[in-house]
Amino acid sequence: MAKRLIPCLNRVLVEKIAPPSKTTAGILLPEKSSKLNSGKVIAVGPGTRDKSGNTIPVDLKEGDTVLLPEYGGTEVKLGEKQYHLFRDEDILGTLHD
Repeated sequence: MAKRLIPCLNRVLVEKIAPPSKTTAGILLPEKSSKLNSGKVIAVGPGTRDKSGNTIPVDLKEGDTVLLPEYGGTEVKLGEKQYHLFRDEDILGTLHD
């Protein structure tokens, strides 16, 4: 069983962030109220190639928090954890505090 996955070309491996199910005061939140589809970048491929053979690097780096599309990506299970594999152009943007 593989323990590490290094994405090919312009792929990005993302671990989805589970929204909190209750507040710090203990109030339970409904699922719909905190539905922000975000994730943390775990690994990034080297990038894709243009027509002349030059590498176009991926704009993201490991540790970035990203906004994900509602659908898409490929589910990957490594060990006990679930990850998703996206193309870099499918990721909607980065999230910052």
